[in-house]
Amino acid sequence: MASESKIKVLVRGLCLSCPRCGARGIFQSFWNLRRRCPACRLKFEREQGYFVGAIYLNYAATVSIVVPGYFLLDYFAGVSLRTQLLVWGSAAVIFPIAFFPFSKGLWLGLGYMLSSEDRQDATAE
Repeated sequence: MASESKIKVLVRGLCLSCPRCGARGIFQSFWNLRRRCPACRLKFEREQGYFVGAIYLNYAATVSIVVPGYFLLDYFAGVSLRTQLLVWGSAAVIFPIAFFPFSKGLWLGLGYMLSSEDRQDATAE
């Protein structure tokens, strides 16, 4: 897989599209991912617990925003600790909820990129 197509697969995941074909509508609702792609029938959850990695991605994204944000705001604005805790505590609760489907989409893209089975199935169809 060329590096250009790897980036394309990851962008598809972040855009909540199928990593294989790019079809939209892989989520039934904000919280529920479909079992398969509506267009190419790619199976999304390969095994129970497959999306635990998406939780780690979500956590890493949250920490990478909250921790530097705290230090930047402290250094450049000199905001009090109480205000900082209010701002970044709220962000640490709200951001992971808002980023939830995107972390799942990104995890799908990473899984597709690293799995030769999915690409072989696509060429066989």
